[in-house]
Amino acid sequence: MNTSGKNDFTKIANRVSFVSIIGNVILSVLKLLAGIIAHSSAMISDAIHSASDVFSTIIVIIGIKVSSKESDKEHPYGHERLECVAALVLAMVLFITGLGIGAGAWRNILQGNYETLEVPGVLALAAAVLSILSKEAMFWYTRFYAKRIDSSALMADAWHHRSDAFSSVGALIGIAGARLGYPIMDSIASLVIFVFIIKAGYDIFKDAVDKMVDHSCDEETERKLAACVMEHKDVLGIDLLQTRMFGNKWYVDVEISVDGSFTLQRAHQIAEDVHNRMEEKFPKVKHIMVHVNPAEIHKTEKGSSKYAD
Repeated sequence: MNTSGKNDFTKIANRVSFVSIIGNVILSVLKLLAGIIAHSSAMISDAIHSASDVFSTIIVIIGIKVSSKESDKEHPYGHERLECVAALVLAMVLFITGLGIGAGAWRNILQGNYETLEVPGVLALAAAVLSILSKEAMFWYTRFYAKRIDSSALMADAWHHRSDAFSSVGALIGIAGARLGYPIMDSIASLVIFVFIIKAGYDIFKDAVDKMVDHSCDEETERKLAACVMEHKDVLGIDLLQTRMFGNKWYVDVEISVDGSFTLQRAHQIAEDVHNRMEEKFPKVKHIMVHVNPAEIHKTEKGSSKYAD
């Protein structure tokens, strides 16, 4: 990624994150007040979830800023994986938030003193509806720009918004049930919120770990990479194709077969052509290593490859 591209990446990420922080601060304060005034534990739990979004977005900003640093002597391959670290921290925030909410809800359910639970007011219902609409809008807004700049941390933040929208749906159902004569529904709604938060945290955690342990690209991606290699008229086959994910970028190692009678200079030029073509066609490819193997003397036509369609 060139300097201009890095600047655009950081600029867009910071703008989206700033919008998320402002929106979540306003929303968490409104939901907390509504939960207290309307006596709704589900809405208070939902407010805590929104407040955790503020902290998580700050983590995203830090992660993106650090991961966008240029390569240096100590980190010759760049800092992209630090964005995954930000996503991991975000996942842990979700786990802790979810466990706190779930423990409180489970305690209320086990106590069984349903008659002492207060019935939530109409204000809690209104706050739940506002939260659903706001968080869903923030999800689509953040998701759009996360895909545009290909940021895993920003995408994790988008799904955090979606989990908050789902939790608000649970809060809405619980509050409505409590107002219909089933006070325990408010606590059950908090328990549902806990499940959604933990699920979102797990998905974010798994995606970040996959990107940090040199997980290979999916088979469809590898087929497309192989097809790009085989487009070169002098490439007779692919002997090996390996990929690994480095943060949100790809590293590719490929061994190609060419006519064994070619000069070293010509074989080198073929490798350079393959290298440049793959970088142009796949912007997510950060580094490619192309190794040339001499094909058998009798082999004059392109051979089949297990990677090609």
